Amino acid sequence: MLSAPLAGYTCYPFRIMSRNLGASLAFTEMVSVNGLKYNDNATKRLLFTTDDESPRAVQLLGSEPSVFEYVCRSEYIQKFDIIDINMGCPVPNVMKSDSGCALMADITRASKIISACRRSGKPVTVKCRVGINADKINIVEFAKMCEESGADMITVHGRTRSMMYDGEPLYEHIAEAKAFVKIPLIANGGINSEDDAVKMMEKTGADGVMLGRYGFENPLIFSELTGLTVSETKRSLLLSQIKLVSRYYDELFTLSYIKKLASYFMKKQPGTKCFKQELYACGSTAQLESLVVKIFSEE
Repeated sequence: MLSAPLAGYTCYPFRIMSRNLGASLAFTEMVSVNGLKYNDNATKRLLFTTDDESPRAVQLLGSEPSVFEYVCRSEYIQKFDIIDINMGCPVPNVMKSDSGCALMADITRASKIISACRRSGKPVTVKCRVGINADKINIVEFAKMCEESGADMITVHGRTRSMMYDGEPLYEHIAEAKAFVKIPLIANGGINSEDDAVKMMEKTGADGVMLGRYGFENPLIFSELTGLTVSETKRSLLLSQIKLVSRYYDELFTLSYIKKLASYFMKKQPGTKCFKQELYACGSTAQLESLVVKIFSEE
């Protein structure tokens, strides 16, 4: 059971929470190798971690093998144990830069990137999709290339790039890829409940599942799927997150992150519109903490 990298969400506090709830591994937000190459401060902040996080997995985004190799050998990545390569992000700006899912249409370049990362001596994993669109589903060929290029694991989002984040996952294509590779294959996409996770495993034969957005909406799903007994509630999780975020980040970041997390926690719950208005009006951590206590009852 893995926690997926999510841009703008999977900061250090969220990774610690998901690991404590049963996730075996949690990845950083996607980190631009070009940003690190040019010593960009905002990019470097995405790499924040402490000794309490182990093993540590970073997800890198880019298009040039030489830049990947430079970053993977640099001090930036020295503290991380696992390097994940983003070859599945479908957003237009990423695709235009020949990064993310665009690499599925350039297998030669993708292979060179994997090999470049492997030269760091660290384990390398790849996250991708089943293909670009319905006419260009190439996950079997792509997964085989990943294995031959030195990847230690591959995570397959069961949708094409053109499907973005909607529609039923294409289970059969994940299953086909699993049959062709010996390295572990993790299935991702469309998992919004314990039943969805079981369905994904049964239909694909994958070695495990990775939770994305639903893990942010209901982090307790990690404990439910792993059978870990916890006494946490949404209220206690949020209060613990406020304390952890405040310890390592400034108040502006704390307010922004906790508001996003609390909003996800309120998803599909009736009568929360007025609470969300109060939530986003909060101007201090103390106000935020009081509102969390007010909104989320102990279950």
